[in-house]
Amino acid sequence: MDKNKKLQKRRLRRRNHVRNRLRGTAEQPRLSVQRSLKHFGCQVIDDLTGKTLASASTRDKAVRGELKQGGNCDAAAAIGKMIAEKATAAGIKTVRLDRGHSKYHGRVKAFADAAREAGLSF
Repeated sequence: MDKNKKLQKRRLRRRNHVRNRLRGTAEQPRLSVQRSLKHFGCQVIDDLTGKTLASASTRDKAVRGELKQGGNCDAAAAIGKMIAEKATAAGIKTVRLDRGHSKYHGRVKAFADAAREAGLSF
C-alpha cells in the first residue's frame, strides 16, 4: 500500500473515532473544526436537524483583510473569537468540540482557548 494511502486511511479512522463519540443537539451543538495548510474554519452544527447554526473561516471577507496568513495560530485564535461571538448571538453557550482528525495542539488548541475566553464553554 502506498504511504499516502496509509496516512489517509489512518486520518479517516481517527476522524471517525472522534466523531462517533459526538453528536450535536439543539442545546449543545457540535463545533466542527476544519484545518488546512492555508486556512482554518469551523461550524456550529445541530446534528438532529442537520443545520449549521453559525460558521466562521479565514476565507470570510471580514477576516481576510485583517490576517496576513490564514493557516497559523493567530488566525485560528481570531476565528475562535469570531465563532464565539456568532454563537452567543445565536443563543448558544455550550458546544461539543469536534477536532476531527487533528490533534489537540497548535492551531486547534489556540482556537479552543480563544473561543473559551470569548464566552463559549465545552
